[in-house]
Amino acid sequence: MPAENRLIIWGRPNSVNVQKVLWCLDELDLDFERIDAGMQFGRNTEADYLAMNPNGRIPTLVDGDFVLWESNAIMRYLCLAHGGDTPLYPPMPRHRAAVERWLDWTLSTVQPVERPLFWGLVRTPPAQRDMVALQRSADEAAATWRILDTHLATRPYVEAESFTLADIALGAYARRWFGVEGVAKPELPNMTRWYQQIEQRAGFVRHIAPPLS
Repeated sequence: MPAENRLIIWGRPNSVNVQKVLWCLDELDLDFERIDAGMQFGRNTEADYLAMNPNGRIPTLVDGDFVLWESNAIMRYLCLAHGGDTPLYPPMPRHRAAVERWLDWTLSTVQPVERPLFWGLVRTPPAQRDMVALQRSADEAAATWRILDTHLATRPYVEAESFTLADIALGAYARRWFGVEGVAKPELPNMTRWYQQIEQRAGFVRHIAPPLS
């Protein structure tokens, strides 16, 4: 892709929603530029950023004169606009809808139970952690992850025989689940097998595997 047409991603690299998009870009072998924004980098509350994304959140994609926010929407767009016939976002309606439900489930169900656990164990100083509350959060998250574990008992990937956007979306959050320490977590054998498979992918290694922060 010529430099003047390079895709631009606004967002910090330790944001799980930015990581999803970076992993997708890697899977599609797309050239891009990333600009730090959010938390310690700021920028996302400035007028020029809010003109692109009035939510003041990350990531935001700029593709020429087209601007898009919401990480799952960005991944779908990248597949449709730049992915050719990529299997990441299958064309058949039933297969695509099956992938879509997991993208929705990631944000509607996984993120709400993952966030307090991650922030409490990774972004809160040890002396300020309420470990009793965090164990309750871990138990709630485990109940959600058991749904995926049961689903994965009969298939190698989240939806279908091949790797899709569903694996990217859930894999980024699974990195946090498997990576946090200090709480009791149940054995999830099917999810563990799936995770050990996807963590070998180059995009995961580059964008998801770095230490949690």
